[in-house]
Amino acid sequence: MLELEGIGYHPATAAAPVLQDVSLRLERGEPGLVAGRSGSGKSTLLDIIAGLARQDRGRILWQGQATTPRERRWLCGLVFQFPERHFLGLSVGQELRIGHRRLPTERLQGALERVGLGQVPLQQPPEQLSGGQQRRLALAVQLLRDPPVLLLDEPTAGLDWSVRRDLIELLRDLARERLLLLVTHEPECFEGLMNHRWRLVGGRCVRFDQSLPDHA
Repeated sequence: MLELEGIGYHPATAAAPVLQDVSLRLERGEPGLVAGRSGSGKSTLLDIIAGLARQDRGRILWQGQATTPRERRWLCGLVFQFPERHFLGLSVGQELRIGHRRLPTERLQGALERVGLGQVPLQQPPEQLSGGQQRRLALAVQLLRDPPVLLLDEPTAGLDWSVRRDLIELLRDLARERLLLLVTHEPECFEGLMNHRWRLVGGRCVRFDQSLPDHA
């Protein structure tokens, strides 16, 4: 179980807090979604959960125990909105091997097949993949890491509908075996997939069926 308790974040460069008293709870097999407009703090929330940024207030617990950012960097796998900006490998195979001392080709191929890239050569440069394929490659990287928590930033943004449908079906499969949380500005794409849905407005996070506070 992943729990956020009263998370607040106010960078010195911002006039107002980006996040205010954000609390939510998720369990494996019950995927969650946080919706909000661009600039609402969705990506910042994922960065904090993944241990890439540190909150000003509140705490994040895993299985009832408080965690540090360093612990969460091992606990969480984050797929960025633009994963191609974070690829370091010169080829698909090299990208998949980063961080692993020994990784049999069979495991690499198995990860690619799992995300629908079984026909992509390991020698192909990641920048030659389409946007949807790059998202899938980023997912394959995380599957090889096998983190218990999978975080996705705008996984369907910029993709056509046929690619979106395939990606959503993949996420439905992955959500059965790990804790999954995604942020998006188009929650309608995930109807019927998410057990828990929140809105992020004015730095505050509320469930879809709740009203926002008057001062939000």
